[in-house]
Amino acid sequence: MAPERRGADRDGTVEAFHDAVNMTAGRLDEWLATDESKSVGQSDGGESVGHASGRRIVELLHTKKADLTDDDLAHMRKVVGYVHRHVGQRPDGDVTETRWRYSLMNWGHDHVK
Repeated sequence: MAPERRGADRDGTVEAFHDAVNMTAGRLDEWLATDESKSVGQSDGGESVGHASGRRIVELLHTKKADLTDDDLAHMRKVVGYVHRHVGQRPDGDVTETRWRYSLMNWGHDHVK
C-alpha cells in the first residue's frame, strides 16, 4: 500500500474510533471499576472481552496518533465495528440501566450521553 494511502487509512480509523468512543479516558476508567461494568459481556469465567477492550481503549485514548501501532489501529477498527453493530440492536424503551448500555459503555460508548 502506498504511504499516502496508509496515512489516509490511519486518519480514517482514528476519526471513526473517536466518533464511536464518546467517553473520556477518565470516565471510562471509572466505569470499568464498577460492578455493573464487570457484570456484562462474554467471558470464560474471567474478565469479559468487552471489559478487557475497555482497558485497552483507555490506553489508546492516551496514545498520540503518531505512536499508534498496527495492532492499536486493528483494535480501534474492532471497537468501531462493535459499537456500530451493538447500537443497531438497541432495545425498546429506556436503556439507562440496561445490560445493553453497560456493554456498550465497556467499549467506550455511552448511548445515553
